Amino acid sequence: MAEPPAWHYQKIIKPMVEHVTVNAVLTNARLLTCVGDEEIEQGYLWIANGKITAIGSMADYQAPEGAREIDCSGKTLIPGMMNSHAHLAWDGVHDLARQSMDDAPEISAYKSAGNMLKSLQAGITLVRDLGMNRSNFFAKQAVAQGIFPGPRLLICGEAIIQTGGHTYWCCREASGADEMRRAVREQVRGGADLIKIMASHDRVEFTDAELEAVIDETHRTGLPITAHATFNEVIKRVVEFGVDCVEHGGSMTDDTIQLLLDRQVPIVTTFAPLVQQANPDVARKFNIPEWKIEERQKALQSGTRFAGLQKAAQAGVTIAFGTDAGSPAVGHEVVAPELAFMVQLGIKRDNYDALRCATIVPARIHKLDHLLGTLEVGKAADVVVLSQNPLENLYALETVQMTFVGGKMLYQLAN
Repeated sequence: MAEPPAWHYQKIIKPMVEHVTVNAVLTNARLLTCVGDEEIEQGYLWIANGKITAIGSMADYQAPEGAREIDCSGKTLIPGMMNSHAHLAWDGVHDLARQSMDDAPEISAYKSAGNMLKSLQAGITLVRDLGMNRSNFFAKQAVAQGIFPGPRLLICGEAIIQTGGHTYWCCREASGADEMRRAVREQVRGGADLIKIMASHDRVEFTDAELEAVIDETHRTGLPITAHATFNEVIKRVVEFGVDCVEHGGSMTDDTIQLLLDRQVPIVTTFAPLVQQANPDVARKFNIPEWKIEERQKALQSGTRFAGLQKAAQAGVTIAFGTDAGSPAVGHEVVAPELAFMVQLGIKRDNYDALRCATIVPARIHKLDHLLGTLEVGKAADVVVLSQNPLENLYALETVQMTFVGGKMLYQLAN
C-alpha cells in the first residue's frame, strides 16, 4: 500500500459542503438492477446509512419505520453510471492544447468543479479522470474533504509520456527507464489511483526499457496501469508488456484479440468525439470546422475504423464505457450518444447490455464490484432516478431526476 498523499494528514473539523445521507424509500419505480437482465417493473429501493438496505417488488413492500417515502411512479431506477475515460479540467469547448498550456491552475479547478456538477446531473457517480496536468489531484482532494460536491473519482495524476510524446503539453514527460520510475512515484505520492501512459500517437512510443520500467514500477506500488493505444501494433505491444487496460482501442488482428482475451485486458472505448463532431447541429455550436465535420462523417459511414473493436467485442473482450469527456464537442453530460453508437455497431447487443457497460462492467474492471455497479442489498447507494426507461430508448438517460452517491442526494432536478 502506497503512502497516502500529504492532504490525508490534514485534520478536517467540518466539511465546507455537507450533504445528509438520506433514510428514504424510492417506491413504485421500475428497477433496472444491472444484475444480468433483471428488471423489477413495480418495485422499491430503501436507502439507509449510505447503503441499499432493501429492494424488491411493491407487492412485498412494508414501509420501514422512520424512512421518508419518495414516490417514483413512472420513473426508472438504475445504478450510478461510471465514465471510465474523462478529463475534468477540459471544457469540451476550447482547443485542448491551448487550454493545457494557457489555463491557470485556478481556471482548471473551476472547470473541474463545473464538470463534476455536470457529471452528477448526467447520472455519472464515478469519474475516472485520465489526466490534464495535475488538476485531478486537487479535484479528488476537494471531494474527499467536502470542499466541493462531486462523483467518486479515480485519478491518474499526470499521464506519463516519452519526452515530446503525444499530448506532451499536458502530461509528465520522461526519458529513460529511471525517469519513468520517478514519474510513476510522483503520481503515487500525489494520490493517484492508477497510472496512465500515452503509448502511441500515429507511431509507437516508449523504448522497450521505458515501457518495462513504467509498467513494473506501477505494479510494484500496487496500482493498475492503462495505456492510450489506438492501433494493432501498439495494442499488442502494451498488452504483452503487461498493462491492465487499453484506452480507445482500434485496429486489431485475431492474434491481438486472443492476447487480450488470454490476459483478460479490457478496452475502454471512446466513440463520443467522433459521433459528436460528425453531427453538424452539435459540431457547429463548438466551431468545429466544416472539413472536420465532413471527415468525421466519412469515418462513420465507412465503418472500417471500427472493425477491430467489433471483432474484439464479438470474441468476448470486455468493453467499458468512456467518452473522452472534455474533448471538443464532448461535454461531461454526454452519455447516450456513446452508448447508442455502441449498440449501433454491435459492440453491445442491446440497451441493457449498453447500460451494464457503464455500471457493473467498469465496477469489475476497477475492482469495485463489491461496492458499486448494481442495485443490490449491501452495496453503496449510488442510484440514479430517470423519468423515462432507457430500455426503450437510451436517450432516456438524459432525463435524470435525482442522483445519489453513497446515499447522499447530490443532484435533484428543480421542479
